[in-house]
Amino acid sequence: MNQTKVKKAVLAYSGGLDTSIILKWLQITYGCEVVTFTADLGQGEELEPARKKALLLGIKPENIFIEDLREEFVRDYVFPMFRANAVYEGQYLLGTSIARPLIAKKQIEIAEKVGADAVSHGATGKGNDQVRFELGYYALKPDITIIAPWREWDLRSREQLIAFAEQHQIPIAKDKRGEAPFSVDANLLHASSEGKVLEDPAIEVPDYVYSRTIDPEKAPDTPTVISIDFERGDATAIDGVAMSPAALLAKLNTLGRDNGIGRLDLVENRFVGMKSRGMYETPGGTILLAAHRAIESITLDRGAAHLKDELMPKYAELVYNGFWFAPEREMLQAAIDQSQQFVTGRVRLKLYKGNVITIGRESKYSLYDQDLVTFEEGAVAYDHRDAAGFIKLNALRLRTLGQRKKKLGL
Repeated sequence: MNQTKVKKAVLAYSGGLDTSIILKWLQITYGCEVVTFTADLGQGEELEPARKKALLLGIKPENIFIEDLREEFVRDYVFPMFRANAVYEGQYLLGTSIARPLIAKKQIEIAEKVGADAVSHGATGKGNDQVRFELGYYALKPDITIIAPWREWDLRSREQLIAFAEQHQIPIAKDKRGEAPFSVDANLLHASSEGKVLEDPAIEVPDYVYSRTIDPEKAPDTPTVISIDFERGDATAIDGVAMSPAALLAKLNTLGRDNGIGRLDLVENRFVGMKSRGMYETPGGTILLAAHRAIESITLDRGAAHLKDELMPKYAELVYNGFWFAPEREMLQAAIDQSQQFVTGRVRLKLYKGNVITIGRESKYSLYDQDLVTFEEGAVAYDHRDAAGFIKLNALRLRTLGQRKKKLGL
């Protein structure tokens, strides 16, 4: 048992069986007062049962915090990340990763408010989330004590967890008594499923695992056409109707779900060193990424656009690994945000059977010049004859290399 003396701990609490067991375990093992924090990030679950469960387990009403963070989550975390077009390992839109720094931030704020000397989470000792939470805690409060029960306790099986719950009169839902077929994490950006029936990457994801999208094969035969407006890189309206960040993402989720958009079966490289197979559903985010890249295509200069694409993998890796509050992520964010100064306009999209197809884009800041690209005569800014010198200068080193090969008979 960890011998660290703790007076009060703030627990990231979902109200589910695992975090309820952790709550009681903290009280028993550390003899400390427990404060619960439950975040509404748009996971689609009723959160009041978490309050009732905490009260049932002896938590004082003033020590129960439930906060609606949906707008802050999308505005201050999801949107900045999408300005970067961040995609981890070419596919993953970082739905779980981007939620962790906000939860960590709020836990630390509550810890300071109530005078707690510790924080705790329910992430396992094999996953990435333990790293993300704890890097966030330490960045925001370097002297905080962190309690990670899954790395400390001896409850190693489902049977032991159930026995602990029964011993301490922790309510167990009927569907929680058996071994869970897979684990789910959800928020307004995505839903992810991992473990058990998904562990063999050779086996197709069963239909019952999907919760955010319909089967693309069963999506409507008629495409859905929408427009998305952007201002300085952030989406602001759908079909001309202005919306708050959270409301806009929720609407895109509905549109994506109905058209079978956003499914991803991925084997990824975890930060802790192992490969993991997961199934991700990011319907609204998939649409948003396509739209953002489309508006950038006419508003970003080539040099800025290409530099952004070079920086993006590093940015995505920082988010995935839990370094949201690190100076290098903030430095990259400043550069990315600067690039979005003129990323304003409208994109039209066709949503059809799992596909997001760009069919139009327009902006008052567009760099696209039809006079320059037309095959018709009339462009005065471009002289075809200038291309010859341009090509010869760029070919100089290639010609030099060719001469050397010729000399050497290669």
